[in-house]
Amino acid sequence: MDWVPKTRLGKMVLNGEITTMSQALATKLPLREAEIVDILLPDLKDEVIDVNIVQRMTDSGRRVKFRITCVVGNGDGFIGIGRAKGKEVGPSIRKAIDNAKLNIIEIKRGCGSWECGCGTPHSLPFTVVGKSGSVEVYLKPAPRGISLAVGDVAKSILTLAGVKDSWGFAKGHTKTTVNYAYATFYALRNTIEMRVSEEQEKRQHIVSGPVQVHVAEDDVPAQEE
Repeated sequence: MDWVPKTRLGKMVLNGEITTMSQALATKLPLREAEIVDILLPDLKDEVIDVNIVQRMTDSGRRVKFRITCVVGNGDGFIGIGRAKGKEVGPSIRKAIDNAKLNIIEIKRGCGSWECGCGTPHSLPFTVVGKSGSVEVYLKPAPRGISLAVGDVAKSILTLAGVKDSWGFAKGHTKTTVNYAYATFYALRNTIEMRVSEEQEKRQHIVSGPVQVHVAEDDVPAQEE
């Protein structure tokens, strides 16, 4: 990979000082290079949530641009969302995916439903709320086997984040796909911002980030025989 990092975080990743995405986010350094995410999360998946055509009248005539909203996730505790605008669909999608990588966050999962006691991080640890514009999304823990009882947009985001079971409902103008997606993203972000005790973490089997930690292969030092 012919990549020359320009930021401090990028240099630390390339030198092998940081080998996981959790370590990179824990540094609190700004994430400004999408290549960092490509190295630390090679199994990242992306999905286009919304494609909107924006028309504007100018003196030279009508100009048409595409506004794209994309979501990325590894299906195991990391999720990101991004938007981009351009004259062509293809480049705009790639730019939106890169912006989503720069907005990636780590979420908490657990077994927060009182109806379940399986001890695996298949759902959310507690109820979270996210708001964007007029849309307000509520996500609640659900017992194992319920699957995702939420809208299609929220289902795509929760799947990419690695949440398998959840109740959910939304208030406001949910037909505004972008606000619905961002409200769901903000709700998942609140799982990290909410403080929990060690006793609650053990009781609800709360896991922050991935269950299976990925280490960048190129950065693993060779063992001496």
